[in-house]
Amino acid sequence: MTNFCPAPHDDPLAAARHEVAESLRQRRPNFSLPQPFYNDARVFAVDMQEIFEKEWLFAGMTCEIPAKGNYMTLDVGDNPVILVRGNDGAVHGFHNVCRHRGSRLCLHEKGKVAKLVCPYHQWTYELDGRLLFAGSDMGENFDLAAYGLKPIQVKSAGGYIFISLSDAPPAIDDFLATLEHYLEPYDMANVKVAVESSIVEQANWKLVIENNRECYHCNGAHPELLNALQEFDDTDDPRATPAYKALVANKQADWEVQRVPWQLKRFGKQNRLTRTPLREGTVSMTLDGKAACQKLMGRLESPDMGSLRILHLPNSWNHFMGDHAVVFRVMPLGPQQSVVTTKWLVHKDAVEGVDYDPEQMRKVWDATNNQDRRLAEENQRGINSKAYEPGPYSGTYEFGVIDFIDWYSERLQENLKENAPPLQMVQG
Repeated sequence: MTNFCPAPHDDPLAAARHEVAESLRQRRPNFSLPQPFYNDARVFAVDMQEIFEKEWLFAGMTCEIPAKGNYMTLDVGDNPVILVRGNDGAVHGFHNVCRHRGSRLCLHEKGKVAKLVCPYHQWTYELDGRLLFAGSDMGENFDLAAYGLKPIQVKSAGGYIFISLSDAPPAIDDFLATLEHYLEPYDMANVKVAVESSIVEQANWKLVIENNRECYHCNGAHPELLNALQEFDDTDDPRATPAYKALVANKQADWEVQRVPWQLKRFGKQNRLTRTPLREGTVSMTLDGKAACQKLMGRLESPDMGSLRILHLPNSWNHFMGDHAVVFRVMPLGPQQSVVTTKWLVHKDAVEGVDYDPEQMRKVWDATNNQDRRLAEENQRGINSKAYEPGPYSGTYEFGVIDFIDWYSERLQENLKENAPPLQMVQG
């Protein structure tokens, strides 16, 4: 009898990879995932290796590192990363790991440096990653050129910075070109972060994204947000009312005159852009629906621009209005813990206390983020129960969640297949 089994190898997650792939192959379409996908440490490790270390991730905004030597850091699981503006004006990305003995180089979330200097033994790197100094004790034959920082993939478009830890990440250029086009009216080279927040949610990252991808819960959970936000964001939504469709037609005519892109654009199930009106009589996501910033973004002439909604899986959703924008980044911290970072953007010349009040600007999304945190955490607590089993999604209200879970399942299976060990014949 001849059986097939994985060849011996050193991957401690080999069994978990096999179990994950088999579970996804057998999963019931349009249902939530089996319990381990939301709380198991081994499945989380597979997520990190096969999704967060291989896909393109939203990392931050180019306006956060505007000049030579400005840097920002973030952690992709156990992988600390640096993004730095180089002497050439380009954004460079590196593993935040010294090539001497592995210490982190940059210890703060943001800063400005002339060179990248390791705080442990002062090995010094150029902003393009080249090792410049390692001290005289390494010997006269030591080759500086062999110990530059290890780079990561970086692409920028429309003021966004995307990174991938993969040597061969998936194609993203078509989405980036469209993102650049849709954000042209905002002049993203001339924006700044007015205020930001980070909250830790005791929930798996997929629950955070699932919660965002539907507004089924909005009526019962988000009174502040629904002062301005429509529950649906395009006329293809099966719940869209005739009044909403009429409002969309009127606003689209206005946006056309202003040469502002509004058409719904999809790039598979991973990326999506669409401009949709806010509730009639409101122009911004504020408690009173009025503009939060008196200086409009870019070349826009009216605050009444609705919301340009931008989705990028696995870790970002965004709202661009006429007066300000709100961008969101999700990063996993553990099987049942995630951090959600929110940044409010305004025109770089807007003056705090004159053109905008940051506390007023952030109130709606501070409330909404906290409400969503509670929902995701209660979702996690229920899923941890022995009573949990996958439940059905609503095709009417939760089609966005279905798309996300389908994308996740497809990408994870594809990446696992690429990483699968060879098979060997075993006689027995």
